[in-house]
Amino acid sequence: MSGGAVSSGGKYKKSNPGPFYAWPMGGWFSLFFVAPLLIIVAYSFMKRDVYGGVVREFSLKAYRQMFTAAYGLIFLRTLWITVLSTGITILIALPCGYAMARSKHQTLLLILIIVPFLTNSLIRIFAWITILGDNGMLNGIFRTCFNFWHHLVLRRSADTYVAHKFMFTQGAVVLVSIYMYLPYAVLPVFTAVDRFDFSLLEAARDLGATKMQSVLRVLLPGIRSGIVSALIFTFIPIFGSYTVPQLVGGKDSYMLGTLVVDQVQKVRNWPLASAFSMLITALSMAGILWMLAANRKDAEMKKVSAKEDPAPLGTEGGAK
Repeated sequence: MSGGAVSSGGKYKKSNPGPFYAWPMGGWFSLFFVAPLLIIVAYSFMKRDVYGGVVREFSLKAYRQMFTAAYGLIFLRTLWITVLSTGITILIALPCGYAMARSKHQTLLLILIIVPFLTNSLIRIFAWITILGDNGMLNGIFRTCFNFWHHLVLRRSADTYVAHKFMFTQGAVVLVSIYMYLPYAVLPVFTAVDRFDFSLLEAARDLGATKMQSVLRVLLPGIRSGIVSALIFTFIPIFGSYTVPQLVGGKDSYMLGTLVVDQVQKVRNWPLASAFSMLITALSMAGILWMLAANRKDAEMKKVSAKEDPAPLGTEGGAK
């Protein structure tokens, strides 16, 4: 009999096909994730060859070099840009996710957020270049306002508009990073708010809490798992981003992602590039573990609260 077996008592016992179906996924994961990661780990403990290759000898030189002052400054700059971008993204995602969850047009709003981001990321970055460039739309607006004020109002026809430098700055990197990863923050917040029990807010108001206290002490802790997920989904890709700082950033926005690529393509220092890659990977794994721990803690709290709540009247275990 396919799909099961007959026990000694003559009863049909259904077999579990889960392990069999897990083999293809496990093989794909091992081949395309675990194996490359092990290669990067091995390269990080080797020496750089004079010709740009690697010397297959154990060495901690790459890690010692990684913690020098010059690279420490790049790390701190990357951390600053990432924290700033992530913080602003979360501040925007919280009201957006709340408004979407409480709206009657959830499907339409989800489509409006998701569909534009089906476009290739490079195309979206180049779209921002046309907006922030010296001859872009933003400078065009400022140029029009300048000409109107100076030429028509002040009658200073000799004054010439000087284009603002929006491109190749930290501000441009932060702005484009927020735009690129905002949906990854909005969607987890939306999901958490959509599953939140809003009767808890009403109970808090009945107990004398203000609107702000209800939000800070009831709503935000209740959607903590969504906020943590939004933080991780935003922080990790921005921290290791390469295309955004490479295309819209300058010298003051040189980040770890760009450093890793330059170490491979220009300097040909594979061990140092691997060491920085391991740093980014370690931070990513720590963030994922934090997210899983937060989700597990929320699940345990819900189980405890479900056990403590008395059964409703007329149900089994309640008053009859």
